[in-house]
Amino acid sequence: SQSEQQILSSQLECAQSIKDGVLEEAQCTESDRVALFPHQGSGAQTQTQSSLKLLQVQTETLYNKGDSEDLYVTNILYEREITKREVTGGEVTELVWKLCLAHSASYETADLFMTLVFELRHLSLEALRALWQRSSFKCRDNWQPLIDALPSCATEACVVLMKDLIASGEVEEDKVEYFFWSFTFISNPTSGMIESLAPLLKSPRASQSCFLGVTALVHRFCSAHSSCDSVPAVQSVMRTLGKFLGENCTVEHSEHLSKMQLVLKAIGNAGLAAASLAPALSACVSLKSHPVEIRLAAVQAFRRMPCSVRVSDLLPEVT
Repeated sequence: SQSEQQILSSQLECAQSIKDGVLEEAQCTESDRVALFPHQGSGAQTQTQSSLKLLQVQTETLYNKGDSEDLYVTNILYEREITKREVTGGEVTELVWKLCLAHSASYETADLFMTLVFELRHLSLEALRALWQRSSFKCRDNWQPLIDALPSCATEACVVLMKDLIASGEVEEDKVEYFFWSFTFISNPTSGMIESLAPLLKSPRASQSCFLGVTALVHRFCSAHSSCDSVPAVQSVMRTLGKFLGENCTVEHSEHLSKMQLVLKAIGNAGLAAASLAPALSACVSLKSHPVEIRLAAVQAFRRMPCSVRVSDLLPEVT
C-alpha cells in the first residue's frame, strides 16, 4: 500500500577537522527528498551545505575580585527582598482588593500574591485577625486570596489564625484539609504553633489530616530542639494521643478500629516525642487477641523512636 512507501528520505554527511582536541573546521551536506507520488517518481529535493570554521581562540579572562563584593553563596530557595518598612493591615487589605481585581492568569496576579504572602509574615496576630474581618470576602469564582495565602505564611501568628478559623468553622472543609497538610511544610515550627493546634486533636470531628499534620509539626519541632518531650505544648499533644491509645490500644467496637489505626500512625509520625508511649505500644503488640492490623500499626509506630528507647526489650516476639 502507499502508506508503506518511504515518502521522506534524508541524508547528512559531515567532515570534521580536529587539532589538539579542538574542532577547527566542519563541512556538512544535508540532502532531503520528498516523494509526493512514489509510483510516478515525482517529488522535490533540497540540498543544504554548511561550513563551520574556527577563527580565533581567546585567552582566559582573569577573574576580578572587585566585581564580587555584592555576590554571596546561597541555596536555590526563592528569596524575597527584606521589607524594612512597617507593614500595616490597611496596606495588606488594599493588596487583597488588588488581587481580586487583577486577571487570574497574569504575571501581575502572581506577583501580588507573592507580595501578600511575604507581607502577612510581618503582621501580628491581632493585625491578622483585624485583617480577616476586613478581607474575608470572596472574589469572582469564589476565590479568597487570604485563605490561599495563609498556609504559605508559616509564622506563628498565621498558624494561630488558621487554627481559629478551623475551630470556628469559618472556612470550607477542603480549605481546612489544605491548612492541615500545609503544617507539614513549615520548616521552623514553634512551641506556640503546637500549643494552639493541640486542642484540635480532641475534637470528635478531627480528621486524618489533623492528626498527621499536627504530629508532623511536632516531629519537625523535636528534630530541631533537644529534650522536646519536656516542652508543655508537645506534652499536651502526646497526652491526647496517649488517652486515645490507653494501656494497650484496646478497641471496644469495630467502628473504632480505623480511629485507633490513625492514632497509631500519628504516634509514629510524632517520632522523637513519643518515647513515653513505648510501653503501651509494646503491650499493644503483645496482645494476640488484638486484630492483626492494630498490632502491625503498633509496630510501625516505633519507626521514629529515638535510639535511647530499647525497642528490642519493649517488643516481644510477634507471632
